Amino acid sequence: MLFGFIKRQNENVRLQIMVVAVGVLLLLSKFVAFFLTNSNAILTDALESIINVVAGAFSLYSLILSARPRDENHPYGHGKIEFIAATLEGSLILIAGGIIIFKSVYNLIEPVELNQLDFGIILIAVSGAVNYGVGYLTVVRGKQSKSMVLTAGGRHLMSDAYSTAGILVGLLLIYLTGQVWLDSAVAILFGLIICFTGFRILRGSVAGIMDEADYELLKDIVKVLNENRRPNWIDIHNLRVIKYGSTLHIDCHLTVPWYLNVLEAHDEVEAVGKVVREKIDPSIELFIHTDPCIEPSCAICTKENCNHRQHPYKARVEWEFEKVIADRKHRLDE
Repeated sequence: MLFGFIKRQNENVRLQIMVVAVGVLLLLSKFVAFFLTNSNAILTDALESIINVVAGAFSLYSLILSARPRDENHPYGHGKIEFIAATLEGSLILIAGGIIIFKSVYNLIEPVELNQLDFGIILIAVSGAVNYGVGYLTVVRGKQSKSMVLTAGGRHLMSDAYSTAGILVGLLLIYLTGQVWLDSAVAILFGLIICFTGFRILRGSVAGIMDEADYELLKDIVKVLNENRRPNWIDIHNLRVIKYGSTLHIDCHLTVPWYLNVLEAHDEVEAVGKVVREKIDPSIELFIHTDPCIEPSCAICTKENCNHRQHPYKARVEWEFEKVIADRKHRLDE
């Protein structure tokens, strides 16, 4: 399992190196297009490419750092650096969007002459296609490895490609109509889109730093546990998930029959861990606290031939998301 995790991290680093290298080439081509055309719309793409390169380089560093094994100073590993990388990227995208909007508003008042739009259109079209391809590959890899850095970076590249497509439409209109003011208008529109993208990335990264609950993941875990319940799993509650980059740490309380010895209770804990790793993610770490059953548990306990039962079994209580995340045992009268 550890070897597999290290292998995935190395593959992520290699992919990120490619992303940075491609970003540098696209940056150069876009600035060539800007200097030739003097177009604010093309400058929009060029400035965002600077963000791509800077954020990509920091993301590469964060992937290398997060792949380091845990140590005495970092007992949960170094994965939190990925949230910091995504925070930086989101902040830089917001700044770039603000610069684009400011310059474009100024040029609506003081227009500038545009040149060689046909050549600029070709360069921007090629760079947009490359951006989308690299972004799509990065998002797919990020989802597979549950890496927030790769996923955020890939989405940024894909959003950059979408904005490039819109900018191309604007440039074609300018080329066909000769209306110079359209250049700044298009740049303002996509500057706003870039700002929104930056806000979304920043929002997600801050949520990770603050350990905000991932409700979708928690619901998936509850569903898996509900479908694979064993007789000795009387109750699961106080379920929590903490993300350290691509590594997930799950805490929960497992209620088992009070008369199980330590070894038997440990086996039930291992069974819970096995189910979650097989059905959700093999790299998940679980910290499970065992609780003894109490008298009200008899009514919902499905264990047959229990010599210590104090009340007859009445009904199985389905483990629901709202109850499983609460810090209290399930009861039939809830």
